[in-house]
Amino acid sequence: MSDESAAPPAEQVLPVLPLKNTVLFPFLFAPYSVGRPQSVAAVEAALAEEEKTIVVVAQRPTEAEQPGINDLYSVGTRAVIKKMARASEETLELLVQGIERVNLTRVELRDSYLEAHVQASPLPNDSSTEVDALYRSVIDLATKAIQIVQPQALENFQQMLAGTPDALRLVFLLGSMLSLDVEKEQSLLECKTRLEGLQLLHGYLAHEVQVLELRQKITTQAQTEISKEQRDYLLRQQLRAIQEELGEKSPEQAEVDDLRRQLKEAELPEEVRKEAERSLGRLERLPPQAPDYQVARSHLELILELPWRKSSTDELDLDRTRKILDEDHFDLADIKQRILEHLAVLKLNPKAKAPILCFVGPPGVGKTSLGQSIARSMGRKFERMSLGGMHDEAELRGHRRTYIGAMPGRIIQAIRRAGVNNPMLMLDEVDKLGRDFRGDPASALLEILDPAQNHTFRDNYLDLPFDLSHVFFITTANSLDPVPGPLRDRLEILRLSGYTEEEKLEIAKRYLVPRVYQETGIKPEQVTIPDETIRRVIQQYTREAGCRQLERTLARLMRKAAVRFAQGPAEPVTITPDKLAEDLGPEIFLPETVRRQLPAGVATGLAWTEAGGDVLYIETTLLPHSHRLRLTGHLGAVMRESARTAQSFVWSHAAELGIAPQLLRTSGVHIHVPAGAVPKDGPSAGVALVTALTSLYTGFPVRSDTAMTGEISLSGLVLPVGGIKEKTLAARRAGLKRVILPRDNQKDMRDLPEQVRHDLQLIFAERIEEVLAAAIPDLHLAATAAPADR
Repeated sequence: MSDESAAPPAEQVLPVLPLKNTVLFPFLFAPYSVGRPQSVAAVEAALAEEEKTIVVVAQRPTEAEQPGINDLYSVGTRAVIKKMARASEETLELLVQGIERVNLTRVELRDSYLEAHVQASPLPNDSSTEVDALYRSVIDLATKAIQIVQPQALENFQQMLAGTPDALRLVFLLGSMLSLDVEKEQSLLECKTRLEGLQLLHGYLAHEVQVLELRQKITTQAQTEISKEQRDYLLRQQLRAIQEELGEKSPEQAEVDDLRRQLKEAELPEEVRKEAERSLGRLERLPPQAPDYQVARSHLELILELPWRKSSTDELDLDRTRKILDEDHFDLADIKQRILEHLAVLKLNPKAKAPILCFVGPPGVGKTSLGQSIARSMGRKFERMSLGGMHDEAELRGHRRTYIGAMPGRIIQAIRRAGVNNPMLMLDEVDKLGRDFRGDPASALLEILDPAQNHTFRDNYLDLPFDLSHVFFITTANSLDPVPGPLRDRLEILRLSGYTEEEKLEIAKRYLVPRVYQETGIKPEQVTIPDETIRRVIQQYTREAGCRQLERTLARLMRKAAVRFAQGPAEPVTITPDKLAEDLGPEIFLPETVRRQLPAGVATGLAWTEAGGDVLYIETTLLPHSHRLRLTGHLGAVMRESARTAQSFVWSHAAELGIAPQLLRTSGVHIHVPAGAVPKDGPSAGVALVTALTSLYTGFPVRSDTAMTGEISLSGLVLPVGGIKEKTLAARRAGLKRVILPRDNQKDMRDLPEQVRHDLQLIFAERIEEVLAAAIPDLHLAATAAPADR
């Protein structure tokens, strides 16, 4: 225990030597190199005295070159300078010995160095059972650490520990040997009791032992792995020597010989053969363990597996092709005729470039299956790849062989799988290509789909010219708008429109129902689906341009019936229309969904979408005490311009339309197109907007059985628009009876099925006055031209 009754120690004034990154402990010797002017002055002041005493204090973790009072710890060590040598004019080499621990009561700057008033801080001499236990534990940990680091010095280290019986001297000794930071060393110097010092040192030693053990484990593992690699190398060398003595070939040599045999037998172009022989020679010189060995081998295997001169023979029998197309697809007469024309050219001129077709149409109309039918009719291998969501140009062109994990592009991979250089390659969803920092795949397609360039297509991985001019490319898209103009210019566009109800009924009877029977395992005699049931499904559950949802709904009906037969023998089932609500739930689309009576200010427009046509209701209302035109419903820029054009036309012809001028001056207009979450754009709603605004201002309602489409000009002309077939089919599906169309679109009527022309009254208008006269019966115009009927 410390002697608290003793008199306070006397105060001394001594020069201060600040230390960076270390602490001097009492009883220990330490060498220092002193170079800072302030420290050199303090050492010279101490050497001028007889006792050569100085206070050594640790500097707090700062970068100060001339530390002040606040940069020093308050506890240091009084030391004696045992030796001094001048290394240079500015640097002193010292050997000092710590004498005792001191407290710095005051530090002052004297001349060019710091001077401190210090009082001795006696070391504690407390004792207890816990102190003894910690003392022995510290010795054990220190012994363990030195045994890991330097086992040969263990005996000398144990003798040194035995010569240090005092606990605090042991703490100071071991603390100076550990790689501790200044704060931890200072905490050991400032410990108030032996127990505290031993506890701190025990924690530091335990951490150090853990680190040393982990390092030893890592080193041992690394040495073991190196030894294993050396052993494997020696064994391989011995195995190679044994194989040479027995006259056997190593696996690597046998592999190279096999590649050489394949190269000799392969029918390669001369340029390709030279490159392949050069790659094979490089492969022979590479050791199998080299990273480039597998890259060179994979590249050589790709060269040998590609069908450079191997092609399939086309079966260009037009009657057979027509029969297959008719078997696989209903109607599509124009599309089939265009395909037969292309095949006829290939038959008459086998050296002609293969056409690059692009099927454009809504989902579910049979674009992909049409490509499969063409391949089957021609006897060509068929490969399909989806481009939807592709962002990386290297997916098509391949990666350069310098990259890890490099592989050829998907075009070359498809030809490799096909095994011939003239397969039919279908590129699905060409309008869904992406573009980002990895490149523009659409630009890569420019070369692939250009007959004038693709005969020397170079894949980045293959890095040899491959002839793609014999490949029959077919692309598909829902819309051509996202396809870049240069790419669109290389494509032969074939448009597939949606199907009418009658066409869907025939498709379901000929293709969908037999396919559903096959997939569900139900026999036709077990379940019967009458035509009326299919028609009801088409009308009330699957209002779409294609047949995909129709097939899923029929499969759902068949699965409901399959449950009965899977549970045991059951009577044959006929799915009548009145059972649909029980099996499929309430009707999704009702004939009554067409608005029976339109209020003033509402008109029915027609829109084209990627899924086919759609009916669009345009609603307008007056805003009292306002002059604004408010537009809502997620409208695009072109449709917003059409709305402003329509308003300008109505305002400028207010007198002819019978609109009170006061109403225009005192009221604004709000135009809304429902289904606000769906983006809408395009000029096709121009006439519907004019009709809705005219109905709003005059108070006369628009006929609820009439839909309209067409672009409007400021002079009142009705301009032609696209997607007429899809729009008229949408009007017929929705139960509308009359459709007003631009007169210039009259030429598109030949694409409409006869049944649609029979069911709809088609009205063609050249000016907006004709549209208003046909759509708003109660409106009396100042001068109206008679609308042209069909």
